[in-house]
Amino acid sequence: MQSCEISSDSTDDPLSSGLRIHRQPRIVVIGAGLAGLAATKILLKNGFTDVSVLEASDHIGGRVQSIQHGKATLELGATWIHGANGNPVYHLAEDNGLLEHTTDGERSVGRISLYTKNGVAHYQTNVGKRIPKDLVEEFSDLYNEVYELTQEFFKNGKPVCAESQNSVGVFTRDVVRKKIMLDPDDSESTKKLKLSMLQQYLKVESCESSSPSMDEVSLSEFGEWTEIPGAHYVIPEGFMKIMELLAQDIPSHTICLRKPVRCIHWNYSAQHQEVITKSSDDNHNENNHSSQPVMRGHPVSVECEDEEWIMADHVIVTTSLGVLKQNHEAMFSPFLPEDKVLAIEKLGISTTDKIFLEFEEPFWSPECNSIQFVWEDEAQLEQLAYPEELWYKKICSFDVLYPPERYGYMLSGWICGQEALYMERCDDETVAETCTELLRRFTGNPDIPKPRRILRSSWGSNPYIRGSYSFTRVGSSGADCEKLAMPLPYANSTKAPPLQVLFAGEATHRKYYSTTHGALLSGQREATRLMEIYQDLNSAETTKPNI
Repeated sequence: MQSCEISSDSTDDPLSSGLRIHRQPRIVVIGAGLAGLAATKILLKNGFTDVSVLEASDHIGGRVQSIQHGKATLELGATWIHGANGNPVYHLAEDNGLLEHTTDGERSVGRISLYTKNGVAHYQTNVGKRIPKDLVEEFSDLYNEVYELTQEFFKNGKPVCAESQNSVGVFTRDVVRKKIMLDPDDSESTKKLKLSMLQQYLKVESCESSSPSMDEVSLSEFGEWTEIPGAHYVIPEGFMKIMELLAQDIPSHTICLRKPVRCIHWNYSAQHQEVITKSSDDNHNENNHSSQPVMRGHPVSVECEDEEWIMADHVIVTTSLGVLKQNHEAMFSPFLPEDKVLAIEKLGISTTDKIFLEFEEPFWSPECNSIQFVWEDEAQLEQLAYPEELWYKKICSFDVLYPPERYGYMLSGWICGQEALYMERCDDETVAETCTELLRRFTGNPDIPKPRRILRSSWGSNPYIRGSYSFTRVGSSGADCEKLAMPLPYANSTKAPPLQVLFAGEATHRKYYSTTHGALLSGQREATRLMEIYQDLNSAETTKPNI
């Protein structure tokens, strides 16, 4: 996949008519993640032959990154197939035998998915004491009861009270605290423990939502995210197998790796730069690529970082919301419409990172499936944000990877928000030492050895990703997802060729944002959008009356 070829024009193909072009439409897909490959696969399957995929990194996958570790595969990115019934990712995995070795423990039906449903979560305090299991279950029931309340605002159109500031975190903290404090049966020490557990649960929820804090997640929109029925599945051979299945029918020359894009010049805007560009060196004028953006009827010109220009009729942009937030001004010429920019700014994305620690022997008991960190001194905190030197306080838990026959003795830690970025700046030795000290402190076991190996993700500082996945931030709504997904130019720009720039990716799916199936479906959606317009135009062409 090292070269990127653009096929020659075709004039005898059934797709060639329409949009005033009499050849195969030239389509460029930016990004070889789930959305990009799903779109490309459908386009090629339906007769579009002039399709190229530009991927900035040196591998396909996007936010899917599976690392082989002995017999096991560790997921630095996407880990679970969320739900089975009607989930295209699930059916792709099931139909191709990828779930044959998934153990019962790797089929989780819990809302917050761990690596195994077997065993018991150990809630440990910062003074090295384990919170009794019955107290944990009692608090968990209370928290889940309030969680269900957060869903009602969107689902039932329930008005949001001003005190909540339309924030899931503010609402949850306020309601749970009141219920805890009004319980006549609990002692003061028990109430304090429950208040501290509330903060830990909100940290876990933040990692699930990939938000810096649940305070930033919109209460009125929280319930629109839709859960597909069925269990959550881990793919033992790695989520990258899904990417390989999507890519297997795509010719290798179609995908061009190490090909970051500098700017997408749409609506013929590159022709305004032609005089300037013609005076520059002309070193790339071959294979239908030109350093001179002479349009020849193509409304879009993709300017790459290596100075190559690629002409196109349509570009499907699958870059992450994080990249759009940082680069949209430089990435599009002319600038994106104000309402689309506003949608990009309003929607949220943050970083959720994993920290894998491998040990020679387990220091945890056989029934322990996770170690949850509860800081007793945080019971009354309003903001769960920390200075850089205290980044480790945002680590909410370490999950035990199961089964040990596959993973060995491995823990997976979770951290999100700005603190995840602080962690990414540290070297492996510092992170390993810090995590070991945390585990010693919370378990009360000073003899826990340092891990033999550490592996961690760095989605926040990855220049081609800039975050893990999106969420509906306070002030945003599902309508912003739809606005982000709307192709350019808008339909009311009747004089311009339609569907020049299309948008896909998990952040563009109103119901399934943040998920792998949302990403895949969004890519299929944009490919279908292109298919339909050519089918409609071809139909109009064949039924045109003779004059």
